[in-house]
Amino acid sequence: MDRRPLTLVEKIIAANAIDIESLDDVRPGNVVVLRVSWVLSSEASWVGINKTYSQLGRPQVHRRDRIWLAQDHTVDPRVNSRPEVKRTIDLAEAAAKEIGIVDYYGPNYTIMHTEFCRERAQPGQVIVGSDSHTCSAGSLEALAIGLGAADVTIPMITGETWLNIPPVLGIKFINQPPFGIGGKDIILYVLGRLKRNTVAAGRAVEFMGPGLKYLSADARFAISNMVTEFGGIAGVFVPDSIISAYLSRRKDTRHQDCALYFQPDPGAQYAEVFEIDLTSVGSLVALYPSSDNIVPVGEVLGKELDGCFIGACTTAEEDLILAALVLRQGFKAGLEPNGKGKRKVTPGSIPILNRLRDLGLLLWFQRAGFEIGAPGCSYCVGVAADVAGEGEVWLSSQNRNFPYRMGPGSYANLASAATVAASSFSMKVTDPSSLLNGINRHEFDKIRQLWVDELLPVRYSEPVLKTGMISSSSQEDLRPTKTQTETNIRIIPEGQQVIKGKCILFGDNVDTDAVSQSHSRTTTQPYEILVRDRGLNIVVAGNAFGCGSSREEAPRALKGSGVKAVIAKSFAFIYSRNHQTWRCWGL
Repeated sequence: MDRRPLTLVEKIIAANAIDIESLDDVRPGNVVVLRVSWVLSSEASWVGINKTYSQLGRPQVHRRDRIWLAQDHTVDPRVNSRPEVKRTIDLAEAAAKEIGIVDYYGPNYTIMHTEFCRERAQPGQVIVGSDSHTCSAGSLEALAIGLGAADVTIPMITGETWLNIPPVLGIKFINQPPFGIGGKDIILYVLGRLKRNTVAAGRAVEFMGPGLKYLSADARFAISNMVTEFGGIAGVFVPDSIISAYLSRRKDTRHQDCALYFQPDPGAQYAEVFEIDLTSVGSLVALYPSSDNIVPVGEVLGKELDGCFIGACTTAEEDLILAALVLRQGFKAGLEPNGKGKRKVTPGSIPILNRLRDLGLLLWFQRAGFEIGAPGCSYCVGVAADVAGEGEVWLSSQNRNFPYRMGPGSYANLASAATVAASSFSMKVTDPSSLLNGINRHEFDKIRQLWVDELLPVRYSEPVLKTGMISSSSQEDLRPTKTQTETNIRIIPEGQQVIKGKCILFGDNVDTDAVSQSHSRTTTQPYEILVRDRGLNIVVAGNAFGCGSSREEAPRALKGSGVKAVIAKSFAFIYSRNHQTWRCWGL
């Protein structure tokens, strides 16, 4: 080999980079401009995108067939008529009509990431989205990165974004997990062992190893989805025949025939590599208030629960299937729901909901006392109709359990859908292993459409350097009819200044939910209010300041509260990008 060996992530970057002279230029620390295949947004983040779009003069978008807009965060049939929710819905719908967005999905059709990964994302693509869980598409070997709303608006217009090439962390899976242990328990195990915002902070995560052959596309989705909780910029799986077979089932063949299958070179340079033995993974619980506060389910058996929630974007179709089979097995074993507490299941999309119904699996949720929700974020963000009550303790298959994430004063604990289902009978934390052992494994594999023995080898390729600006001539019919307008962009010049003021000290892992009051139900006194009311204007913090959600309101809120500077040991990736975007573009 006449060049530096490349990681999988570096090969994706090389294949999508604009005007680089050599593959040797693709190395950590270098800044590249990348072609963006897709831009993703929810109705909640579209508010920010729309504002930035207007500030830039509402110019022509790059490609209206490469924008994915799905209404999922604040919507629910029970509240969609409320004035504040209706305004958000109407704003997204108006923009979709104005721009001519091809992939626009109205309220409660799909969680933003669910059907996008199932029907659109392809290996080798660069994908950006205004939500931190955009990294879910890394399950299909896409470099999928969550950014802030303003940051996402630029590639929506230009088809390009920039990236400071990150170091790559390798996670090598070996051996086979026990039956019933899927992606959720695996990523919780990784978080428990390696901790959030530590080895993954500021890095892309690459998943590899012989254990991949035991992980379905849905299992990989759950793992990639929670890489943002790990602290990583993106979580990308080395592709194989499981992913190739998954793509081949898509109804629209246009979204399967542009796949670029890469694999890391022998001798590729990783910042660190950790080996995870999947035989060691069992049913786990992440205790409030952190996703890395992990204990085996056996250590918290009998913990009293006020609510059980199965849903959110991290809960894929196969997780819902397995949860239904656990409930069915519980009834076969003579268990009955005790009638206490709340039970809710929210499938990730209408297609998944319909399939569960067609398979007869939805009936088991209903018999077990679960309310069937319309697809959406539901309790995971606690801002629409589903809000956990003050003092309530929940077990949930969602991805975050920050303080009060599910509602003011509530306590969220995380587990797999199977563990939540098993616990729902008694409304006490329950080990699902005895119920899992009674499930017919062949039936489960058949229902989730996993036929490993019939898979064909994948033909891997190498990245080809591309130069020049993006050409859209072949897609002219998909561009808006409105003419290009002048943008109102001003670059803030570099300069030096002395900042004086009063400081406030925070610890590690301050998340954006806690910083900003916007879209937040996490605390009665967000930090923006705290610093403003005390007349403080310099924030000093520990590691990973601004972790968690991608909301750009965090740096804006601090600035609006009079903060002149934020000094931290390290900044979370999305917060840092949001800060740079707003400063450089002068928005």
